[in-house]
Amino acid sequence: MDEIIKNLPEKAQEVKKENITFFKRINKKAPKNMDLIMHELHDKEFKRTDCMECANCCKTSSPIFTNKDIDRIAKHFRMPVQRFTDTYLEMDEDDWFVLKSVPCTFLADDNSCSIYDVRPKACQEYPHTNRKRFQKIADLTMKNVEICPAAFNIVEEMKVRFAEKGGKHNRWDV
Repeated sequence: MDEIIKNLPEKAQEVKKENITFFKRINKKAPKNMDLIMHELHDKEFKRTDCMECANCCKTSSPIFTNKDIDRIAKHFRMPVQRFTDTYLEMDEDDWFVLKSVPCTFLADDNSCSIYDVRPKACQEYPHTNRKRFQKIADLTMKNVEICPAAFNIVEEMKVRFAEKGGKHNRWDV
């Protein structure tokens, strides 16, 4: 897994132009039953991919914390919201609350999450490959394929599935 994670940004760059073209095409006209197929691809990938072996998302990036997330997690820690925010979060350039540092403060040595039951919505939904109208989050997905081997594999499988004439298959074997 370490080798896959190490090579993932480079591999993602190799297919970036292809991904941009693909997302432009499906954003203009999404294939029939796209949401259903995306859920199928997501479920299939996560039957073979164990996030606990990877946790690259937690090691390299911060989720966005909504006000609901902050309230829920602060309550979990039995601390005032302001103290939780001051201790763990900062505003990014887009005025979203994010972690002050990475890897995630709540990531344990065994790649488990110490706040799993109350984790941010962004963590619950990551890598966002099973959401409705998936094609509408192409920019986010382009970032995620550089971080998450499962997201990379799902997009590669998606390109093959929705290819008009054949298509390459650039899966990671995880």
